[in-house]
Amino acid sequence: MKNETVKINNQDVAVIEWNGERVITTAQLADVYEASKEQIKQNFNNNEKYFQEKKHFYLLKGEELKDFKNLVENFDLVDKRTPQLYLWTRRGASRHCKMLGTDKAWEQFDYMEDAYFNPQPSVNTDQLSPELQMFGKLYEVVARQELKQKEQEQKMEQLDNKIDSIKEVVALNPNDWRKDTAKLIYKIALHIGGTEHIKNIREESYKLLEQRMGVSLNTRLTNKRRRMADEGICKSKRDKLNQVDVIADDKKLIEGYLAVVKDMAIKYGITDSDVA
Repeated sequence: MKNETVKINNQDVAVIEWNGERVITTAQLADVYEASKEQIKQNFNNNEKYFQEKKHFYLLKGEELKDFKNLVENFDLVDKRTPQLYLWTRRGASRHCKMLGTDKAWEQFDYMEDAYFNPQPSVNTDQLSPELQMFGKLYEVVARQELKQKEQEQKMEQLDNKIDSIKEVVALNPNDWRKDTAKLIYKIALHIGGTEHIKNIREESYKLLEQRMGVSLNTRLTNKRRRMADEGICKSKRDKLNQVDVIADDKKLIEGYLAVVKDMAIKYGITDSDVA
């Protein structure tokens, strides 16, 4: 692997490839996003179910890791004693950007996508006439100015969307909390990949509610079903009960659940464009 670096917003980043595509280490990703390695690792540990190996990352161990270390020995990118190593693809880097949710991470991902993951071939203009070289430089200056203006417009639009999103989330109606929370969970699932994530997102919301309120929803659900059985209510109706029915029995749990889902929506950066 040749010693090649690219600039990501004036930051030199060593280029590494694995399995025929450009990838980036956790340490590099943390540097680019101006986050800590611990943040990157913790976000991955908390959301590992949303990542697919060979699509979002490669996990190198054993001989594969040994081969990789030999390839990048001149880069000083990995400690020789490291037992395993995660390499993030463009899609994986995008996921981490969304999870961090900072303006800096979004800005840096745009630069990284263009300069690192999708580089454009450079053209040697030394052999061109002075007139064409001057025209090329003038064109580049004008193009950069226009791109910078468009980038600023996009950032303003993203900021407006984010503000509208937060307003929408904060305005959840406590009287229609079932419908509103279900709607936001649906949006979050679509935002991270599709409706197949709804179950995992809902389970995450229950877990966060239990941690926040110090309760066990499953225990309360079991007790509720037992009480209904004692009251002679049929089994089919008891089996249809779920954690949301338990939450509905306690005003404090409703308030807590609304807060949890609001926090999740803001964390995942839900905007109006995420509505199906």
